[in-house]
Order: sequence, then structure tokens, then C-alpha cells
Amino acid sequence: MPILNIVLVLIAVGVVLWLINKYIPMQNTIKNILNAVVVIVVVIWLLKVFGIWGSLTSLHA
Repeated sequence: MPILNIVLVLIAVGVVLWLINKYIPMQNTIKNILNAVVVIVVVIWLLKVFGIWGSLTSLHA
């Protein structure tokens, strides 16, 4: 995946999350949970895109 596509996806996710946080009224607790879930999903997606996720999941303690 080209780096430009990755940057565009990150910008789009950031803008959508900002719009949701700004214009949809919800409790701060729910907003924090939503933000945390989006960040975790994006980090996992980035790890998969860069091929790090496979090496992390193959490690056994």
C-alpha cells in the first residue's frame, strides 16, 4: 500500500473522529471509549499494513 494512501486514510479517520466528537452529543465516558477503540483499531491496522503484526503474533512467551 503506498504511503500516500496510508496518510489519506489516517487523515480521513481523524476528520471523521473529530466530527463525531464535535457535533454528536455524548457523555465524556462514551467519547473516551470511542476514541480509545478507534486508536487501537488504527494502530493494529498500521501494524498489519507494515507487516509487523504477523511477527508480533508469531511470538510466544
